[in-house]
Amino acid sequence: MLKIQQLKLPVAHTKEELKGKIIQMLHIQPKELIGYTILKRSLDARKDRLQYVYTVEAEVRKESAVLRRCKKEVKKADRVLYQFPASGKQKMSYRPVIVGTGPAGLFCGLMLARAGYAPILLERGQCANERVKGVARFWQHGILDTESNVQFGEGGAGTFSDGKLNTLVKDPAGRNRKVLELFVEAGAPKEILYEQRPHLGTDLLIGIVRHIREEIERLGGEVRFHTRLVDLLVEQEVLRGVVIKHEGQEPEVLMTEQLVLAIGHSARDTFAMLKSRQVPMQAKAFAVGVRMEHPQEMINQLQYGSGYPSFLPAASYKVTRKTRSGRGVYSFCMCPGGYVVNASSEEGALSVNGMSYQARDSKNANSAMIVTVTPEDYKGIDVLSGVEFQRKLERAAYRMGEGRIPVQTFQDFCQHTPSVALGAIEPCMKGAYTLSNVREIFPPELSEALEEGIRGCDALLSGFARADALLSGVESRTSSPIRILRGEDLESPIRGLYPCGEGAGYAGGITSAAMDGLKIAEAIAKKYAPCYDN
Repeated sequence: MLKIQQLKLPVAHTKEELKGKIIQMLHIQPKELIGYTILKRSLDARKDRLQYVYTVEAEVRKESAVLRRCKKEVKKADRVLYQFPASGKQKMSYRPVIVGTGPAGLFCGLMLARAGYAPILLERGQCANERVKGVARFWQHGILDTESNVQFGEGGAGTFSDGKLNTLVKDPAGRNRKVLELFVEAGAPKEILYEQRPHLGTDLLIGIVRHIREEIERLGGEVRFHTRLVDLLVEQEVLRGVVIKHEGQEPEVLMTEQLVLAIGHSARDTFAMLKSRQVPMQAKAFAVGVRMEHPQEMINQLQYGSGYPSFLPAASYKVTRKTRSGRGVYSFCMCPGGYVVNASSEEGALSVNGMSYQARDSKNANSAMIVTVTPEDYKGIDVLSGVEFQRKLERAAYRMGEGRIPVQTFQDFCQHTPSVALGAIEPCMKGAYTLSNVREIFPPELSEALEEGIRGCDALLSGFARADALLSGVESRTSSPIRILRGEDLESPIRGLYPCGEGAGYAGGITSAAMDGLKIAEAIAKKYAPCYDN
């Protein structure tokens, strides 16, 4: 196989033109091309060119001869194929248990189920179909289910997001490609295998996560909804079992010696339980800020130029600035053609997130504009201090909006004035909102950093700091405020405990969390044989 890089074509090209370009770059006759696979496609959106740039893997006749006469853009293919390890020798006494059915838990469970380990997955929230109904009721009527919401339930927090599948995680083992392939097997479009910034909107993710769960069950695994982890049974720093509680029932003991903690970054009661059981954890830096909305058409014209082809996808952006005080302010989880959503999970507290459907066809673009906070900022004398800092901001946001999402124009944010009217931009939101003074949610040093950083971004995208741009708050769940410690073998110092995914502090998005789920499944498989007594 040969890999062709920097294969460039106009954005309106056909499949025949792509094939012809491959043949041209390989200096071969059409009959010499056996087949090809697109590995990557990115959009070069510079206004003077607007073209797609491909990386392609091609199979040809007389490969060595073709390679000798090609330029540096063509070389021997070096793609790594993912390999799940052979099973270990140590016998399992009980089935492995996974807490959480976000991407980390689901993909760990899927790989273990395929290898014959019949895992048990515990999920405090509802299955995807019921969960989406409950979230819709919350957005319409404000009635919060603290056990099943935008944060908790089948698919995790990523189900109600833009569903971005890109990651910057280094991947020598081929896990990234494997995760994307598993998504495609579950019903995702094949284009995610090669798009530079693949995404799956909420409307697709709901069916995809259900398909993965059904595959786990078909292979002998078990998924228990409405079931929380409430305690660990530990003897001499070795896990012996867990205490779980199904909604409406008394707690019960579930014996296991392998527990995967894929709990997500909003499982604050679980963090408190782990602390009480002296599970080694540490506070870590995270970021907080606001959701910022602009017209999507403005972003399209800034990125593509005026008169851009209508078939191009809704444009995205990434901006970052450093303030005079040294703080970094940057965009995060940008949602082209998306919605700001009420993502709360606790009574009396309010947090927001961004979400898109597959079509990305709302009138507004939004992204989190956030500033990093460290344990020094929130006086992290306790491992849960970051959690309390998040809660403080979320309670302030809830009070300010009286349970609705507080919204403020950027001009009023800069003038320390509550908004009383909108400009040309109407909010695209899921959940009720109210005009307010978002600035007062934050300590002065953070609101000042946000103002300075957003103003600075106007030099990168003209109009970014427009007066009627909308800010809503509070974006507080960007990443976990906790890291649950694990060693090189991926186990906690409490043996048998496997911290996993974003909530444990080892991932930063859907794909990286799923990849970490694969890593944990590999670690268990390398050590144990897939057999158990009960």
